[in-house]
Amino acid sequence: MSFNWPVRVYWEDTDAGGIVFYANYLKFFERARTEWLRAAGVEQHQLREDTGLMFVVAATSLRYAAPARLDDLLTITVEPEPAGRASLVVRQRALRGDTLLAEGEIRIGCVRAQDLKPQRLPDAVIAAIAS
Repeated sequence: MSFNWPVRVYWEDTDAGGIVFYANYLKFFERARTEWLRAAGVEQHQLREDTGLMFVVAATSLRYAAPARLDDLLTITVEPEPAGRASLVVRQRALRGDTLLAEGEIRIGCVRAQDLKPQRLPDAVIAAIAS
């Protein structure tokens, strides 16, 4: 299953060379993951209020292939892998048309908000992201 989210490149996203600053791809990926969860019916603030659980990024790995520039319209993809007990891996790409700009793998952990201890993903969340 792949989820796509459009992102426009603004001045604030670029560096002195006029290309997207490398760290901003992490922001683009984060926004797309949030919208993917929302589309699956998982509101993160509601998850925290109802269960005391939240998601944290445990690891990232990114590879940059080509630059994006001001006003480019990008597509950010979200492709979840089967969930573990307390974490899941999400593969993501930034594309301009068919051109790959960046790709990465993000490991997301589920933790208790009060002490950040790992917790099993709720069954409702597993079902929502699997659909």
